[in-house]
Order: sequence, then C-alpha cells, then structure tokens
Amino acid sequence: MKKKLMLGNEAVAQGLFEAGCRFISSYPGTPSTEITECAARFSEITVEWAPNEKVAAESSFGASVAGARSFSAMKHVGLNVAADLLYSAAYTGVNGGFVIAVADDMGMHSSQNEQDSRHHAIASKVPMLEPSDSQECLDYVKRAYEISEEFDTIVLLRLSTRVSHSQSFVETGERNEIPLRRYEKNTGKYVMMPGNAKKRHTVVEDRQKRLAELANSDPLNKIIKGSPKIGVIASGIAYQYAREALGENASYLKLGMINPMPDGLILDFSKTVDKLYIIEELDDIFETHVRKLGVKVAGGKELFSMEGEYTPLKIREKILGGVSAEVREEAAAPVRPPVLCPGCPHRGIFYVLSKMGLTVSGDIGCYTLGSMPPLSAMDLTIDMGASIGALHGINKVRGEEFSKKSVAVIGDSTFLHSGITGLLNIVYNQSSSTVLILDNSITGMTGHQDNPATGKNAKGEYAPAVDLEALCRAIGVDKVRVVDPFDLKGAETVIREELAEEAPSAVIVRRPCALLKTQVIKKPYAVSKACKKCRMCMKIGCPAISVSENGVIIDAALCNGCGLCSKLCASGCISQKED
Repeated sequence: MKKKLMLGNEAVAQGLFEAGCRFISSYPGTPSTEITECAARFSEITVEWAPNEKVAAESSFGASVAGARSFSAMKHVGLNVAADLLYSAAYTGVNGGFVIAVADDMGMHSSQNEQDSRHHAIASKVPMLEPSDSQECLDYVKRAYEISEEFDTIVLLRLSTRVSHSQSFVETGERNEIPLRRYEKNTGKYVMMPGNAKKRHTVVEDRQKRLAELANSDPLNKIIKGSPKIGVIASGIAYQYAREALGENASYLKLGMINPMPDGLILDFSKTVDKLYIIEELDDIFETHVRKLGVKVAGGKELFSMEGEYTPLKIREKILGGVSAEVREEAAAPVRPPVLCPGCPHRGIFYVLSKMGLTVSGDIGCYTLGSMPPLSAMDLTIDMGASIGALHGINKVRGEEFSKKSVAVIGDSTFLHSGITGLLNIVYNQSSSTVLILDNSITGMTGHQDNPATGKNAKGEYAPAVDLEALCRAIGVDKVRVVDPFDLKGAETVIREELAEEAPSAVIVRRPCALLKTQVIKKPYAVSKACKKCRMCMKIGCPAISVSENGVIIDAALCNGCGLCSKLCASGCISQKED
C-alpha cells in the first residue's frame, strides 16, 4: 500500500484501475473530465472519448453486457443526454459491473444550471453512492462494482466540484484482474419491448427492496458519535463542511449510499440526538425523505439555501450562532471576469458578428464568452447543440427577412456532440439558416481533449479525423465555406454572402486554439506614441490591452502576437515590437 496525494477525480481513476475495470467511454465535462484523462494512463483499460454522453454510456453498457467491468464519466447536464440509456438499462440490469460517475457543479463554476443528479437516481431506481474525499472516491468505486454485480444494476457515483477537484491522501493498491463474465443471449433480460419490460419492472421493484436493506447495514452509511445535543445528516462535501464547522459539538449520520435512503438507520439516529439538522447542497431530497418518515427536523432548507455552495462558516453560524476562532475565515477570492484568452481565434469572428449587428444563437463552449462585453455578440445559449435547432425555430417563425440577419455559432466538438442532427433538421425542414462551426481543432473549454475531428484518440494515438466540410455536404448542405476568423474582411464578406442565400449554409470558421502546444507564440505587439486614443482596439476585449492615463497599453507578457488589434487600428499605431 502506498500513500499519495490525489485529486478526487484522480482517485476515482485509481479505483477503476484497482477494481479491474476494462472499458471506459466518456465525454469531457467539468468537473468530471480528469477521471477519464487519468484512467487513460493505464494500459490495462481501454479508454475513449465518445462524441457525446449518450454514446459513451451506451458503449460502456455494451461492454458490461459483454461481461466486462465498465465505466462512464460525465457532468450533471451530461447525464441528461445519457438518461435514455440510464432509465432503460435500469430495467435490463448488467452483466459485468457498470458504474456511471456524474459530477454535479454546485455554485455553477462551469455550468448553465445547478441540477441535482440525485433526482436521476431516484427516478431511474438505481443505487447512488457519494464520496466525501479522495480516499472514499477510490474505495467507493470498488464498492460500486461489488454492488453492481451483486444486485444486477448500474450504480451512479455522485461527485461534486469540490470533491472532484480537491486533494487528500489516498492509500493505493494493486489491480484486481477481474475475468470477463460469461456472455449468454437473454432476450427477456436485454430486449426492452413492452412485454419484456413489464416483467423487468417487477425485478427492479424487488431490487429496490433489497437495496434498501443494504442501505441500513452497509458501512457506507455510518454514525459518528459526538455531542447528542445536535445531530446532522449529510453526505459528500456537505458532510466535510459540517464536520469542520461543528466538530465534536454534534453527532453525524454520514451517508455514503444516498439512494435508496437507510430508513432504519435514520430513525435510530434521530432518537439519539436532541435536535436534528439536514445539511445538503442544492435540493431538499434528504430532508423531504426524513420528514416523510415522521422525524422532526430542527433545521433544513429554512436555514440553508437551495442555491450555490455552503461553507463551514455558514453552517456554524446557522446552527451554533456565532463564529469561533477555530473556524478559519473564508477569504473572498479576487474577482476575475470571464474573458476569451489572448490570441483566441473566436475573438475575431465575434467582433465581425457584433459589427454586423446579427442575432446570434449560441452554444456551450469557451466561445460562449463571446456574449460578454465588449463583444456582446450572442443572444441565446441553452444547452449542447441547441444553437442550431433554436436558430431554425427562430427563422421559421420570424421569416425569411429575419434569417438574413441571424446565425448560429457552435464549436467543432459541440457540433459533433449534438449539432449534426440540428443541421440535418434545417436541411430537412428547409429554413434558410446560416450555421458557423467554430473549428479550433480541439475541445477547448474542458482542457484540450481530443474529439472525432482532431485526428487523435483519448490515449493520444492516431484516429481518423472527421471532414467537417464533407460531413455538412453529406447531410444536404450545398453551401459550405471555410474562413479564417482573423481575416476580418474576408469573414464578413463570406457571412454576408451566405446570409443572402435562400438556402441552408455552413461556414466553417477555422483557426487552432491559441493554447495548443503546436501554436507558435509570435512577437508581442506594442502601441506607438502616435496613438490617437480612438480605442478601436478595445472593442475586441483582449485581456492584453488596457488603457492608462498615457493611452492604450499592450501587456507584452500576455500578448501572443496574433495581430488582431493591429487590423482595427486605422492609424497604424499598433505593430510588432522590434528585437
């Protein structure tokens, strides 16, 4: 056994290795991404990035049916995409153990909502485990596979941003090489037509009863004794916050298995404490369940918000009333407004769209920052792939004239994730919509993961690259153009030409992400003393450019030499610095 400091996500990957997992398919989504990246280091595991979470979960399910222990990781909104598989496979059950990790993002650090994934576990009737530190991340993965195979079910592993991205010490072990389970054709189990599904529903309900018994007896759920004056029921990072805030001033029922709930343990624990508090981030799932059991709750959501993250300080203030020197003050993080990186290829195209005054249906990716001032070039962002479908609906109801003033923007990875069908819909249902595919040669927002268009797989090996131009033409888009986002005049000309067409069109806006290792940083630019202070260069919102009492300044430490600012300076006062 070795001790090592690990991120929660890294510990999950280590747990997959030790548990004998053979196959992993995921789609990158913060805060879950590092699980798959770390697992890709193990040669014993087949690891891949799928085009989206649904495909990832279906591929992993197939591996499970074939007899292997398999796994898929995604963020909370990704589970929505994979829900079709989850709810039906909850009926079929598994062969080899199958675990899905879903990472919730309390506080919306990198997400469009604060969805509570516990609802999916309850609705699909599958067990869910929730670790509270890195050691538990490893241990719970191994336990999840045991439960999966014993109870013939998918198991959900719920993470959070703070557990996924915090570090603690972990004892690591050796790999347990689990042999493939025997595969046998079983139509009644795996073919979910109504006649078979009805019978499998009975199996699911029986499984729920057995899982409820497990919840009451398994060490995943445990009582930690302290003062009987205060009792706390919590799980995951909320348990860690409560323990730090209250210490020995409270007793705790720590839930590691959070679906189904351990009714007997809850009732027993409630009888041993004077006041019972439920501390859970996001929705009141534990609290509602405990109250249904007839247990009196002294404090739940009337004390704690259903929005955002908690802190030890807030918990101590609400329950003990006052701040102790034992509780470290939480320093406010310095404000850092979201902004596109210096040299980002998206900056040029959003400047053009803003200048043209177009209605822009946006999508999920780092290019969503094109909505921020001074570019302010985005009207709508909802979910992965929605930009194209939404544009079609907008143009259908607003008419042909409006379609000449509106576009959709979508990244290359997002297009392959869930934009292709939207473009197919535009062709099939005939709206004169113009779609801009922002191809920066990588999945940028989640930290440079490869995708089907990059030419590499999850392990960095060669993979066939999708030809985006050919793909668009194959689904019926006759007008396909390619532009460079830093060619401002050329890009504007092409967009105007395509908007004038009374037919669907795709404009592929192609330039690699400025942060790719293959990109060469050029000499930084500087502003001459002849600057007329017109501030045109400020309109692109580059973080390397600022204004002082002496005029415009370009920070050489930030500038990567893209030269976009120089193209906006009519007086020619911006040029590359001499050696």
